[in-house]
Parts: sequence; C-alpha cells; structure tokens
Amino acid sequence: MSIDQAKEISASGVTVDVGDATTRYLLYGLLPSWFVPGVADWVMHRRTRIEETAGTKESLIHSLMMAEVGIPIALTLRYEVNPLLLSVQLGGAAVHEATALWDVRTAVESEREVKPIEQHIHSFLESLPFAALASLMCLHADQVTSLLRGGRGDPDAWRLVPRRRPLSRGYLAGIAAAIGTCVLLPYGEELLRCVRTGRGNRTKEKNARSDAARWSAARSGKGR
Repeated sequence: MSIDQAKEISASGVTVDVGDATTRYLLYGLLPSWFVPGVADWVMHRRTRIEETAGTKESLIHSLMMAEVGIPIALTLRYEVNPLLLSVQLGGAAVHEATALWDVRTAVESEREVKPIEQHIHSFLESLPFAALASLMCLHADQVTSLLRGGRGDPDAWRLVPRRRPLSRGYLAGIAAAIGTCVLLPYGEELLRCVRTGRGNRTKEKNARSDAARWSAARSGKGR
C-alpha cells in the first residue's frame, strides 16, 4: 500500500479491526475449511481399501488424531483463551503431529498404498492446526506472555473461564452438524468397516485351522 492510499483511507474514516477480521477468518474460514481435507482423506482411505490392509489399527489412530484436535477446538469455542487453554492447544498440536507420523508409518508398513494426493491432503491436515494456533496467539498476545510467566498475577490463568461474548447457538449448532456429517459419520463408518472385516478375516482363519485339524486327524486315523 502506498502512502497516498494510506492517507486516502485515513481521510475517509474507514478502518479495519484486525482482531475482529482475524476472529471471523478463524470462525468462518479456517475452521469450516478444515472439514474439506478431512473428508478427502476419508475418501482416499476408502479407495485404498483400508479395511483390507492397515485395518482397525490405522482407523483407531485416525480417531485418536481427531480427538487430539477436536478437544482443544471444543474448549476454545466455549471458553476464554488463557494460559490453561493455550497449554491444551499447544499440547494438542504437538501430540497431533507425533500421531500423524505414527499414522503415516502404520499405513506405509501395511499393504495400503499412500498415494501422492493423499500425502498432499495430509499436508493440509497437519498445517491447519498450527495456522489456527498462530492466529489465536497473535490475537491473545497478552495471554501468551502470561503463559511464559507461568500465569503469575492472574487468578484465572489456570482455570476454564466461560467466554465473555459467547458464540451464537446457531453457529455452535452449525459446527456440531458439520462435525457429525464430515467427521463422526465417515470415520465412524470407516472404523466399523475395519472392525467387521477384521472379524470376518479372523473367522476365516479360525475355520481354516479347524478344517486343517480335522483333515490331519482324518489322515492320522486312516494311517492306523
């Protein structure tokens, strides 16, 4: 922006509240867009038949990763950002990154093919938590400073404080519906599919061993 443009904006009296703009970006931009790569990742798991390769183990890891991200998000939507909540957010992001490495290792070591497009989807799923956390820390720089000081002097630093300006029920209901539709439903279906396939495979193996034992016993009887 040139100096003349800055003077023009200043003269017009038009100002932008960076804090409000960033908050709207987080609530109506970044958070809703998070569901897109999540659904795309589920599609890739289905296309590569996760239930017949990595199976229930990888699907459970996916559920763990969603909890590691979902709990801090749920708390942030209901409570004020303070040292306690920042600690939960930072811890969740760190653990989520470690679990993401475990997830990819589990998939690669199985027979499931992790295609380049899926790896690219993972890059979004890994970077979005850090983008959200960085924006929140910029919005609440005073709380970051308080965290670095151990919360000294702030009686509310280490307890959950309800939002002074609660989010609307309509927004919370919309996010809950999106989570149910784009996260719980598809990944619940994935886990169920993996569990059913795993049980079916174990039943087949058990029947095969039983048939082999009967065949061996029959051959032994004839030998006598």
